[in-house]
Amino acid sequence: MKTEDVKRCLESMAPASAAEEISRQEPDERLASFGSLPEDRRTVVFGLLDRAYQEELLGRLPPEEGLKLMESLDPDDRAYLLEDLSAPIARRLFQSLSPRERRMTELLLAFPDRSAGRVMTPEFISLEPGMTVGRALDRVRRDGGKAETVYVLPLLGEDLTLLGLVHLKDLVTSPEDARVDELADVDVRSISALEDQETAARVIQATDTLAAPVVDKENRLLGLITVDDAMDIIDREDEEDFARAGGGSEPLARPYLSARVIQLARARFLWLLLLSIAAVLTVNVLNVFQGTLEQIVTIALFIPLLIGIGGNTGTQSATTVVRALSMGEISPADAIRVLSREITVGLLLGTMLSTIGLVPVWLFAGRDMALVVALTLITICTLATLVGAAIPLVLEKIGIDPAVASAPFISTLIDATGLLVYFLVARLVLF
Repeated sequence: MKTEDVKRCLESMAPASAAEEISRQEPDERLASFGSLPEDRRTVVFGLLDRAYQEELLGRLPPEEGLKLMESLDPDDRAYLLEDLSAPIARRLFQSLSPRERRMTELLLAFPDRSAGRVMTPEFISLEPGMTVGRALDRVRRDGGKAETVYVLPLLGEDLTLLGLVHLKDLVTSPEDARVDELADVDVRSISALEDQETAARVIQATDTLAAPVVDKENRLLGLITVDDAMDIIDREDEEDFARAGGGSEPLARPYLSARVIQLARARFLWLLLLSIAAVLTVNVLNVFQGTLEQIVTIALFIPLLIGIGGNTGTQSATTVVRALSMGEISPADAIRVLSREITVGLLLGTMLSTIGLVPVWLFAGRDMALVVALTLITICTLATLVGAAIPLVLEKIGIDPAVASAPFISTLIDATGLLVYFLVARLVLF
């Protein structure tokens, strides 16, 4: 498509659609397409691009153009982007920011990575006790363009202590002479600036609010985390959990098409290596019981069935527990309750599966072999749910993301222990 045609096409799209279209292009095409946008539209589209593409464009655009784009970002988005830029580019852009934008960005960068303070916005409109609704609305009209959100307005005391939140809806539906402190919601769940950003985002999701206040240890307001930023955080965390728990690989932290082949391979190599090492356990178990296999060949026929069921059962348990941890439904303090429930679930699953399979196995391989398979199924399912639930809880307790308990790793571990159980039961019953 010709440059003029691309330009007309992008101009006719909504900003989000234009950003998506530019993201799918090759680097040279992306630079040309982005440069063809009108300046006011360029800043909007830039804010909607993934961080990897923002980084790429800032490295190729003229310095003055890159500075304009950085100035157009909200402080939290700017701090987030500066983390990934190369040191020379990040330093140049940061030092070139206007004093106001540099001061707000510096405030956020002072907080630890992945903390609530790093993702809050310091651009908000505050109200004071005794202020009337009319004065409050005048302030919103005057300063609203500088704030990231006007839908939630903090009510602050003289020392910036958080007293409550006032919602814009309540302001516009109340008499102008009413006092804002009479409208304030004082039962507010504030978030510590040092709290984990995912925990903060889950609070906003659970309380169904448009923004949550971020405070220091003296309950002084530092900023707000808005609902759109909270949803972005949850999306990123869920992508990481999905990559680790579902696929046994490290998250790319960038769109697939922007990642180099070596990055794709590196993200998967470590987990494949660990899984290969873990698989050695299965090989060793088979080697130890080689004599048993040679005596009764029928035993080998049920190996894929049993280890498959065990691996899937453990994966189901781990996935359920990881999700419950991420949603805040459980914590390591609930370990005894969780493990007892999962053990019971494992017993029920094993009993149901063995009951269904008992007669077919009996007809195919005899009564004794049916007994071996039934007892093994009950034991493997119980063990698998226990291991699948315990590993994420232990990792959460010691401060490691429970999603690293990837499904393939748990499945491989259950394979080895399931084989061990199977052969031990077979020896007890058949020999």
